Amino acid sequence: MATDPVRRLMRTIDEKRIRDDLFYLAKDPLPFRKLNYTVPGHDRCSLYDADDFIQARLESLGYAVEREGCLVQPYRCNPLKPEHHQYDRPHPHDPWWVAYNLYAKKRGSAEPDEIVVFVAHKDSQSWVDSPGANDNAIGTACTLELARVLADHPTQRTFWFLFCNEEHTPWTSITAARNARMRGDRIVAVFNMDGPGAPRQTKRGRKTNVSVYYAPEGERLADLVAAVNRHYRIGLAQRKHKVAGPGNDEGSFIKQGYRSAVHNIGTMPYADPNYHLPGDVPERVDVPTAAATTKACLAATLWIDRGWLLENPVPTS
Repeated sequence: MATDPVRRLMRTIDEKRIRDDLFYLAKDPLPFRKLNYTVPGHDRCSLYDADDFIQARLESLGYAVEREGCLVQPYRCNPLKPEHHQYDRPHPHDPWWVAYNLYAKKRGSAEPDEIVVFVAHKDSQSWVDSPGANDNAIGTACTLELARVLADHPTQRTFWFLFCNEEHTPWTSITAARNARMRGDRIVAVFNMDGPGAPRQTKRGRKTNVSVYYAPEGERLADLVAAVNRHYRIGLAQRKHKVAGPGNDEGSFIKQGYRSAVHNIGTMPYADPNYHLPGDVPERVDVPTAAATTKACLAATLWIDRGWLLENPVPTS
């Protein structure tokens, strides 16, 4: 029996690299990633600085990075609202900015028109000075790690690594999904990496991951993540959760008809006491759990790539 390549690739997931990228994006040199903040001594906003870092990392792996410009506005802060939800819609006269979706694409050899998407929003909150470490520098770092691990691995289907923006309005994943539908792209699976892992103080020593889905096609992906977690003994306390309506960045794709989509998050309901607050710092991120979730999502997508779906959940070669 041939060696299962999934095990080999999972072993290459580098927890230290994920941690280093997390701290780069959410502490030093970038305390935030937003359009309405510029690091002292820099000549551009910190979200553009983050874009340049992500693009340079992807190009060093051999990817050609595409930028898709989207007009957005920063949210306003309303301190009269509860502290986790103090954002308000911008006023009509507030300035508009161009925020970029960044794409790195790996073309498949046998079924290149079938596309698997990893998506993570790379921006932090525009209305508060929060590092946005759990939400969502960690998901950005994990998606970068997936791009690194898969860079030289031959795949049958095409893989996209999409870095978008969700903490400004409108969400730029809406543009990405709408343009994919207008082009007629055949997206067969969407894995949203938004808050993978969980804040250490919320999980009671367990490596928790929740695969959130809306449609039956998404539940199939959630079951696939659970199957690979069991098969490879990744060690996640894995569960699935159905929501009443499409949400987050995977929801942008669901609304365009791409219903095979899940959101991987550490807890559901989301239990971070520092959600949308200045206390969402990288020191509070559970990087080992995020790395384990990255392994599970990697394995699930490689099963999809090889045709190992739930009808035959354990690969034989």
